Amino acid sequence: MTRFQWGNDDLAAEFALTEDGVLRLERLGAPGAQHHPGAPVPLVAVSATGHGRTWSGNRFIHTAIGERLRHKEHRSTHEDGLRTLTVELHDPATGLTAEVVYRLADGIPVLRSEVVLRNDGPTALHLETVSSLAVGCLTDALDDADVMWADNDWFAECRWRREPLRLSSPVISGRVRMGYGRGAFVLAGQGAWSSCGTLPMGGLTDRRTGRTHLWQVEHNGGGWRWECGEREGSAYLAAFGPCESPHGWRHTLEPGAEFRTVPVALAVSDQGPDQAFAALTRHRRATRRPHPDHEHLPVIFNDYMNCLMGDPTTAKLLPLVDAAAEAGAEYFVIDAGWYADEAENWWDTVGAWEPSRTRFPGGIHEVLDHIRDRGMVPGLWLEPEVVGTRSPVADALPEEAFFRREGLRVVESGRYHLDLRHPAARAHLDRVVDRLVGEWGVGYLKLDHNVDHGPGTSDHPGESPADGMLGHHRAHLDWLDGVLDRHPHLVLENCASGGMRMDHALLSRMQVQSTSDQQDLARYASIAAAVPTAVTPEQAAVWAYPQPEDSLDEVAFTMTSALLGRVHLSGRIPELTPEARALVHEAMAVYKEIRADLPHALPSWPLGLPSWDDPWLALALHTPTTTYLAVWRRGGEPTLNLNNPAGRVDLLYPSTSQAVCEPHPNGLVLTLPTAPSAVLLRLAR
Repeated sequence: MTRFQWGNDDLAAEFALTEDGVLRLERLGAPGAQHHPGAPVPLVAVSATGHGRTWSGNRFIHTAIGERLRHKEHRSTHEDGLRTLTVELHDPATGLTAEVVYRLADGIPVLRSEVVLRNDGPTALHLETVSSLAVGCLTDALDDADVMWADNDWFAECRWRREPLRLSSPVISGRVRMGYGRGAFVLAGQGAWSSCGTLPMGGLTDRRTGRTHLWQVEHNGGGWRWECGEREGSAYLAAFGPCESPHGWRHTLEPGAEFRTVPVALAVSDQGPDQAFAALTRHRRATRRPHPDHEHLPVIFNDYMNCLMGDPTTAKLLPLVDAAAEAGAEYFVIDAGWYADEAENWWDTVGAWEPSRTRFPGGIHEVLDHIRDRGMVPGLWLEPEVVGTRSPVADALPEEAFFRREGLRVVESGRYHLDLRHPAARAHLDRVVDRLVGEWGVGYLKLDHNVDHGPGTSDHPGESPADGMLGHHRAHLDWLDGVLDRHPHLVLENCASGGMRMDHALLSRMQVQSTSDQQDLARYASIAAAVPTAVTPEQAAVWAYPQPEDSLDEVAFTMTSALLGRVHLSGRIPELTPEARALVHEAMAVYKEIRADLPHALPSWPLGLPSWDDPWLALALHTPTTTYLAVWRRGGEPTLNLNNPAGRVDLLYPSTSQAVCEPHPNGLVLTLPTAPSAVLLRLAR
C-alpha cells in the first residue's frame, strides 16, 4: 500500500492506494493532526440499471460499480489561490471513468467535491445514483458523535437540531460484531424547492472534543440527499444530487457522453460547530460571483411585509417612499401586485409583467421617478419561472417551453412552470428583465418562486422528470449569469416563499436572500439569529417592520433583528409616533456605521444555536478587532451571563435601552428588564 497527501495549510487529505488499485481517503483534518484512519469507503458511489448495490438497506454507499473503480491517475494544480486534485478512476466491467475533482481555496478548511462520469464503454449506462462526495473518515468516536441538521419550513426557517449518531447507527452486536448495519441518518430534499423541509446541509460533531464536520449540497433544486452512518467502526458521509430513490432520477449516459454531479462542500474544524460555520461562511464568500452589493450593503425598503402586503397603489406608495427616504433607505422595492388591476385575481394571470393601469392611474413611472427623486434606486418583485394559466403568455410560448409530463403541461396552483432549457422560455424572460432594467431603470429585482411543480419535467424521450428538473435548474443558474453579465450592477434577491430555496448554488449568483415571511417579530428573532448558518450575513435579508401599535421596546426588537444582516425595512412607518420613528432612524444610522465590517465578519452563537422557543437568543459577528453582539430577550429571567472576550462594551442600539452590562471574569452579565426587548452591543478586543 502506498500513500500520498494533498491539501493546503489548513486542511490535509491523506489517501491510501492498494496494490490492486483501490484508492481510499483515509484521513481528513488539520495538517499534522493525528486521526484514526477512516473506514474503506469508495471515493464514488455509482449505481446504474443492471449494476446495483452490494449491500441492501437505507444506505447508498455500497454500490457494485463504486467497489470496482480502480485508480488510473491523479494530478494536482495550484492556480489563483485554488488547489485542485483530480483523481481518475475506472471500472473495467462497464468502461465507466469517474473523475473525482476536489478543490481547496487557500486559507479555508473547506473541501469542495464533484464527480464527472464519462462512459468510455461500448454500451449506454442508465445511471440511478451518483455521489458528489463520499468520505469515510469523519470520526471513530461514534459514541460521542452527534449528527446535526436544520428543519426549514415556511415561517420557521433554520431550526437546527442534533441527536446522537448512535440513534440511527446503533451498536448492533456484542460478542460477534458486524462491520456495519443497514441504516444511517438520511435527509433528502424533493421538488422544486431546495430547502423546503430541511436545509441542504448537515453536520457531525464530537460533543467531547469539538471536532466538527459541516457539509452543504450546492444545488438549487429539491433533488438532493445525504446519509451519515457507521462503516467498520468509523462515521462516513455520502452526499448526492438527485437519485433514483427518492427522486425517481435516471440519466442515460451514452458512449462518449459525460455527466457532472452537483457540488458538495465539507468544512472541518477541531474547535466546534461555530468554527465550522465560520469556515463555511468564508467558503461561500470565496465561491460566489463578485458584486459591489456584497461590500456596500445598501438599506432596502420593501413595501410588502406587515405593510401593503401585495396591494400597492400610487396613493399608498408615495408616502411610503417619502418615509423610507427619511429613514435612510437606499433601495425601494415595490413587491407583489404591481402588474395586476385591483379587481383582478392576479395569481393565475402572471407572466406578462406589465404594470397595472388601475393601481397606477398616472403610470408606474410616476412612482419609479419619485423613488429616484428621493435618492433611492427603484426595485420590483418578479416571479419569473411561472406563467399563470390565464396569462396571455401561456398561449404565446410553445408547448416545449413549459414543464410537461406524459405530453401534458404540468399545472400547480393555477400556474405553469417554464423550462429554461428552451430558448423561447429564456428569451421571454430576457425580454422582461431587459425592459424593466434597461428601459425602466429598475436596479433591484426580487425573484420569487411560490409553487412546487413536483418531480420535474420529462419532455424529451426517455428522460426522467427528475433529470429534466436537474437540467432546468442548471439552465436557471446559467440564465442568472446571463442577466448579471448584461446588467452587472443589478441587485437580485433570492426568494421562494421566504427561505424555501436557501442554497449556495443560487446565492453564488444572487446578492440577497429572503430569510422568511414570518410576520411575528418575536418568532423572527430566532430565524435572524440562526440564518448565518446558511447564508453570509451580508446576503441575509431580515425584515424590520415596526407597527404603529408596537411598544418602543418592540420597535427596537424588530430593528435589532436586521442589524447584523441585510436590512429589509418595511411596516407602516408613516403612521409611527415620533418616538418610534426616531428609533427606526437611529437603527439605520447605526447600521450604516457598522455595515462595512459585516462582509468580513464571521458568526458565532454565544448561547449555542438558537432553538425555536428559547427565551434568550444571541448572535455574534467577529472581526479581528471587534465583536458585534445582538441579544434578544423574549421571556425568562431578566439577567443573562454571556461568555465573551474581555474588552470595552458599548451599547450601539437602542440608545434608550434600560440594559445593564456588567463585566465578569469570562465575559459580561446582561440585564434586559423587559420582554420582548433586544440590544446591539459592540465589544472592542
